This record gives sequence, C-alpha cells and structure tokens, in this order.
Amino acid sequence: MPIWMRLHAEGIAIVDVRDERAAVYMAHAHAEVSGQLGVALVTAGPGVTNAMTGVANAHVARASVLVLSGAPPKAQENRGALQDIPHPELLKPITRYARTVRHPDLVLQEMDEACARALGHGGEPGPVFLDFPVDTQRGQPAPATWLPERFERRTKPVLLPCPADIERAVELLWQAQRPLVITGHGAKWVGPELIELLDRTGAVYLDTAESRGLVPGHHPAHVGALRGAVMGQADVVLLLGRKLDFQLAYGSPAVFKDTRFIRVADHPAELRDNRRGAVEVLASVDEAIKAMLRTAGNRTGASYVADWREPLNQKHVARSSAYLAAMHQEPPGRDGLMHPNRLLAALRDAVGPNATVVADGGDFLSFARVGLPGKTYLDPGPLGCIGVGTAFGIAASLHDASHPVVVATGDGAFGFNAMEVCTAARHQAPVLIVVANNGAWAIEVRDQAETHGKVVGTKLQFANYAAMAQAFGLHAARVSDPAALPDAIHTALTHLPALLDVTVTPEAVSSDAKSGLAWVPNLQALKTWDDAEQAWRA
Repeated sequence: MPIWMRLHAEGIAIVDVRDERAAVYMAHAHAEVSGQLGVALVTAGPGVTNAMTGVANAHVARASVLVLSGAPPKAQENRGALQDIPHPELLKPITRYARTVRHPDLVLQEMDEACARALGHGGEPGPVFLDFPVDTQRGQPAPATWLPERFERRTKPVLLPCPADIERAVELLWQAQRPLVITGHGAKWVGPELIELLDRTGAVYLDTAESRGLVPGHHPAHVGALRGAVMGQADVVLLLGRKLDFQLAYGSPAVFKDTRFIRVADHPAELRDNRRGAVEVLASVDEAIKAMLRTAGNRTGASYVADWREPLNQKHVARSSAYLAAMHQEPPGRDGLMHPNRLLAALRDAVGPNATVVADGGDFLSFARVGLPGKTYLDPGPLGCIGVGTAFGIAASLHDASHPVVVATGDGAFGFNAMEVCTAARHQAPVLIVVANNGAWAIEVRDQAETHGKVVGTKLQFANYAAMAQAFGLHAARVSDPAALPDAIHTALTHLPALLDVTVTPEAVSSDAKSGLAWVPNLQALKTWDDAEQAWRA
C-alpha cells in the first residue's frame, strides 16, 4: 500500500485488476506492443503465487516485465507473519533476477539492476522480481544515495555483430539456391531492412506468432501456406531471433533434411538451442541484418532462387485465397451451429489487416492463428498459457487504440480471466472480446472420443457470456446466426468495450486436433514430424 499510494501521488496511472495473473499478463502485453518495460504490482503471499503463472509465461516468452511486491516487516520475518513466504526463492527459476530489498538505501540500486536484467543487459531479457518489507517501504533513503545515474531510463541494449561472422553469413546466404528466412521474438522490432534482405536474396519467408506483421501479407516472399514443404526443401535457413523449439521441429534433420542454418540472435538462448548454425552471429538482429546488407553491397542472390520462390508464392496465394473463400462458406455442424471459421471470416472482413489480434484458447486458437491475421498478433505463446486473452487485449487497447484491438478466444480459455471484463469496463478499455462458445474443451473432447472411446469431464455448458458482460456494463450481444455477425461486429466496434458471445459447433475439427498436437507424440509435436523422426533415428 505505501508503494500504491506513492504511485498515485506521483501521477502514475494504476490499472487495477481482479486477479494478479491478469496484472502480469497485462504488463507482459504492454511490453510486447510497446517495446518498453511492463510493470505489475501485486500483494504478498497469495498475490505473488497467483502472479507466478503470468511470470512463468513472460519467462518463456522472454517478455521484459518488472514485478513488484511487498513483504512483512523485517522484525516479523520467519515468525509466522501474515503472508510471510520466501517470494524470491519461489521466483528465481522463472525470472532473470529476484531479490528482497531490505534497506531503503538499496532501493534505487536494486531497481536499476532489475530493470537492466529485464531488458536483457548482459543476458536474456525476461521478467524480474523485487519485493520490499513494509518497513523498507516506509523508510527514507539517505539523500547521498540518490545518485543521478540511478534515475536514467534503461533502454534495450544494442549488440553489434562480429564482421567475420557477417562475412561468412553473407557468403552462405547469397550462394543459397533455396534460402528460407524465419523470424521470432528477437526480430520483433526489426524494420524495413528485413524486407530489403528478402528482396536482395530472393529468400522465401515464414513468420511465426512471435513476430507476425513484420512483412506485409502481399509480399512475394510469403509461403506460409506451404510451411511444412518449404522447411523440408530449404538448403539454407536464416533464423532471426528464433528458437528451434517444438514449433520448428527442434530443427531436426528429419524435417529440415540437408539444411544448413545461419543463426542470428542477441543472446545464447536463441542462438544455439537444439541445432548449431553453420554460422552463428551473436548480435542485435536489426544490426546484423544491416551489416549483412552493407557487406553484400550490390550482390544479388543465386540465379535459381527466383525459380524456386515464384511458384511457391503462387501456390501460397492460391491456397490462402481458397482457404479464405472456404471460411465464408463453411457449413454448420450437425447441431446446426456455425463453424468457427464463419466467425473468423466475419471478423477478418470487419477489422481489416492492421488490427491488433489477441488469439486465445486451445482448439479455437488453431483456427484463429490461420484465419485472423493482424498487424500485431499475440497469443498464449510456447508455454501454452491459455487464459491470457482478455488481459492481453485490455493492455494492448489501453496502449494504442488507433487500430481495432480484438480478442478472439475460446470459451474455455475465456473462463480463466473472465472477471477481467470488469477491468475493461471500469477503465473503458477500447477492446472487442469475441468468445467462440462451443460448450466444450473441444480439443480434449475429440482426443478422448477418438483415443479412449468416451468423454470424461471435458464438456462445458453453453453459458451466456454476453449476459455476464452486460452485468459489468459492457456492450454485449449473443449471436448464433452467421448472417447477423457483420452488423453485430460493427455495432460492437462502435460501442467499446464490448463482448460478443458467438455460439459455434464443437464438431469442427481443427488442424491441431488432426495433427497430433493434442495427444503429444513421443519425439515431435506433430504426427507427420514424429513419423519422420522415428524413421530418421532408425
């Protein structure tokens, strides 16, 4: 409370939430959309343990989040005081820095160090944690400790590449016959130099959820609709700030065949996991790209590259166009309820390509990440932390509402933080929350039915989430007819914050349900990759 009231006295806005997880989720989303530090303030004991899921998600996503908390007075430590629990010991495995600040004279020093660690100075960026005993909060630091440098704002570090590494990367990439560029979190703030690199080399491009929106959807390098085939055909893959995790088959030769990797990242976690690179460039991604372009000069890519890229892009465009057309025509299920793609098609038409999209859920996320593109895109991330949607959307809309901010969430995921519609209402966050309501944990229902022959504990009810939102003062409507969607979405977008509760069929089969992601094969995330891995290892 001393911190809280001092924030108010200093004119720092406080967005109060209903659950500490949501506070950290919002700080996480703010960091992602702003490129700055996100800050969450939580109470001690259960407040910190509630926040830990959000901290863990920021840890895996490498989001720069500062989490602050209180602690009992020092004289009551380890005596059974209210909310007395060793916070830093709990949080050290999932933070870059976790400390208790026990003296007022150390506050500025520890805050400075924590912010530096969160932004990636000297290591991987990610969440940090500080707590302050109440008597420390009430204390007065000695004026001599108010060193001016402690008040200088920390910015993200810039790491310049080794020229020899850049020369090797250029030699390999510009000679490639089938070059592929894949971006990740570390490339999130790369500018137009990425497009210039694609144009100069003739490489094809795959974005990921971590960095969607960097390259316009109409660019001829896009081949996302042929992702699996392209990964197997590429002879050189340039990874820009991207781990070779389960979403990229761990870089296995079973999937990437004879590919050689050029790996560029500003910290080791995105540089050396699973597969070493033929060239490894430890540098800020934007600086590395600029250096490659300077080193290459007027050199162009290999002559064969265009013969590879153009047919792939044409197939990508044709397949994407066909998929979009099919989304508008998807038939209902046997229950008469609309297919989730009908909802996504209507949203896509209404909000356009420059929207900020937050996708959340399990089964519904599988549809949304393909069917609902956005200039800025956020989702539960590699931790699979469903339930982030509403909090992420509130934070994104409070940061920038110049474009529509849409949360597309399944009903199961929405339930995790549904009470945050109260936060949206109180702070008038200009966000549209769209709940795809299929009355089930759909991906688990299908897995149980097909693998085990019966469904146990995975059905939900078709609850009236619109009525819930209306109770908190949001504009809300329930929609079951696809023909009513355009008007409902338009009305909602003009009465933000708003929620649409759209009933969809649980019979729709997502790509994740079909691919094996739900039932988790032994060696790879997807069945086709797992089959290839089994054969390769044999």
